[in-house]
Amino acid sequence: PAVSGRPATPRAPRAPRRPRRGGADGGFFRWLTAPTKRRWLRISVVIVAVPTIILSLMLGYYYIRFAHMIDARLGGEQRPMPRIFGRPFQIEAGQPVSIGELEQRLNDDGYAERAKPEHPGEFSATATSVTLIPRDPAAKKPIPVRVEFSRGAGSVVTKLSAVGGGAVDHVTLEAPLLTELVTGQKARYVKLASIPKVMVQAVIAIEDKRFFEHPGVDPIRAVGAILTNLRGKKTYLEGASTLTQQIVKNTFLTQEKTMRRKVAEQFIALVVEMRLTKEQILELYLNETLIGQRGPFEIHGVAEAARLFFGKDIANITVAEAATIAGVIHSPSQLSPFRHPDRAVERRNLVLKEMASAGFITPEAAAKASKEPLQLTARALENEAPYFVDYVGQQLDEKSRTLMKVKDAAFDVYTTVDLHLQRLAQEAVAEGMTQVDKQLAAHKRPGQAEVAMVVVDPKTGDILALVGGRGYNESQYDRAAVSQRQPGSTFKPFVYLAAFEKMADEGKSDLTPATVMVDEPTTFLFEDKEYSPGNYENEYDGPITLRHALAHSRNVVAVKVAEATGYDRVAALWQSIDAGTTAKPYPAIALGVFEASPIEMATAYTIFPNGGMLRPLHAITHILESGKTHPVPQEKDKTIARPETTFLVTNMMRSVLNEGTGAAAREDGFKLDAAGKTGTTSDLRDAWFVGFTPDLLTVVWVGFDDNKPIGLTGAQAALPIWTAFMKRALAGHADHAFEVPGGVVFADIDRDNGKLATPYCPYVISESFLPGTEPKETCDIHKGPSLLSKIGQWLRKVIRRP
Repeated sequence: PAVSGRPATPRAPRAPRRPRRGGADGGFFRWLTAPTKRRWLRISVVIVAVPTIILSLMLGYYYIRFAHMIDARLGGEQRPMPRIFGRPFQIEAGQPVSIGELEQRLNDDGYAERAKPEHPGEFSATATSVTLIPRDPAAKKPIPVRVEFSRGAGSVVTKLSAVGGGAVDHVTLEAPLLTELVTGQKARYVKLASIPKVMVQAVIAIEDKRFFEHPGVDPIRAVGAILTNLRGKKTYLEGASTLTQQIVKNTFLTQEKTMRRKVAEQFIALVVEMRLTKEQILELYLNETLIGQRGPFEIHGVAEAARLFFGKDIANITVAEAATIAGVIHSPSQLSPFRHPDRAVERRNLVLKEMASAGFITPEAAAKASKEPLQLTARALENEAPYFVDYVGQQLDEKSRTLMKVKDAAFDVYTTVDLHLQRLAQEAVAEGMTQVDKQLAAHKRPGQAEVAMVVVDPKTGDILALVGGRGYNESQYDRAAVSQRQPGSTFKPFVYLAAFEKMADEGKSDLTPATVMVDEPTTFLFEDKEYSPGNYENEYDGPITLRHALAHSRNVVAVKVAEATGYDRVAALWQSIDAGTTAKPYPAIALGVFEASPIEMATAYTIFPNGGMLRPLHAITHILESGKTHPVPQEKDKTIARPETTFLVTNMMRSVLNEGTGAAAREDGFKLDAAGKTGTTSDLRDAWFVGFTPDLLTVVWVGFDDNKPIGLTGAQAALPIWTAFMKRALAGHADHAFEVPGGVVFADIDRDNGKLATPYCPYVISESFLPGTEPKETCDIHKGPSLLSKIGQWLRKVIRRP
């Protein structure tokens, strides 16, 4: 518009505004690109700074992530694994135990052998005594106790005394740890302070000599390993992974061999070293490193390796044994002392050389240890009762499984197993099955027979030992608890018990241990069907007493007794025991033609040493959860028969061992009073022996898993295993007689005809009876010389006089 009437002057057009870059005013971009002398310096700073910032952020992120993961996995936040313990052991005067057995029990409890014990959990041994310092948290001042033993066979504890004076009544050792309940693993966590220095030194010498100097990654060792391997101056390839890296690789990463995994391994190792002390890392490594595979189990940790390799607590291993364990870590499968003993010895000697080179031991000590033979403990895995541990896992009730899920709960299961008896059972099984194999080979029977053994305290129902097969390495199928087989003749005592119960109920005396029945081929008619059982090898004895029939396992007489008793009554008695499958009231019931497991047969037989009272078996005593004891409910005892009738059968079963089918036990040296019964099923498919003293009951079964005939009787296959075990288990024990209940009377009878004996009967026994059922007739076979014979004898004497 015009101003003061003057025409407007046009403005020059503005230059277009340049777009803004690098911020509101483009200052950073202009600063970076400004044409100054420092332009390239500025660009270089940015090029370095940006990736550094990004890398720092990434490292910070991963540090926080891995630190949390490490704390959760290695820092103690993980839930403790449930542990399984055996029964504690009490030492007292008069106890039948040897020095070797006590040393083994001390090893089971982690006692360290020392020249002179000074601390709780240590012991020393001489030829006649063991001195130990018990672990007693309540004791203000631990006192060493000397346990003295008798010399010679049948060693017993003669005296317990405190070192320095004073008698000691008894010493109770802690319940031994069997295993941690981890599927597919065998492990026992041990504090670093309890691992001997020589074990630590052996591992460091061969796996990571600079462990205490490096920060988790050892570049010096890595370069040295590369040069050593290129030069080829050693007979083995040297690795560069530190102990920390090995923990990382086995815990957090896969086993793939890629650069990416290796970088991750090194970074996490650095983080681990920042989060944990060297001692914590070393303790984790020694407890979690893979040592090998035994059967279905991965063996983790040096403490478990010491048990399975040498049968020792980790505290008691020698230099050579420590070197053997450390040597296996490099390649557990290729260096296994069980599979490749020569390689294991070669590697052990290398470890000893490296220990000497590191200054841990002298060259002389290394040379001496390298000459020691490799002495492994046979069947160590089986001796730790793996079948029993599996059985315990199955027996844990809902409450127990709920406790196991409680976060951070220290969950311990205390059981009934006696590790000493378990080892004896395993030894007897191994030796016995070797003989069975020879018998099968002699009879040209293909295949490998299996075995089961159950050892019970009949007074309490405690399962003291359990073997579910000839080798847990070979098969984890528990034949003791799971396998259902026909009991055969081991059922016959229950037939006689049902018969005597009927006599007691009805006040009759038709059936007693002295009753005579004719043992001869017989056909029984039942429900319009004929049944013709036969004796083994078709041997028949004619008229025999029921005692003789049971002792010699005569089938025909057993069926006759069942018929006289009533098949339904026999079936009802077994039904009241509630074991195995249902026994149907047919004539064949007398020969045990139903099915039951060895554990079920052991349960059923508890009625005999307990006077007719069934004592259910159990494997768990109590559960400890974070210091709180949870009792495990047990089945109640149940009365099955009268004490008097039960004793009659028990007394008859004594003849099985003394003169019958189990007499080989006496010939093999088992002398204690005992009762039992052999069992052989039709076509010789199953071989059994069940025998007991007042203090110990043991069941043994031998057969093929596929139920094909084994061709051996119970006396041939099962009895030798039972005898070998019982001789060792009861060595030095007093001979206890079976308690005679009130209401039982005795009478001297002729062994063969069951009538009251005369002075002229050649074989007289004291037989047991219910009152009023004793024989009334006197033996009319053995009457002594006639009157004419007596006159003739008198005349001959007169004539011969000088």
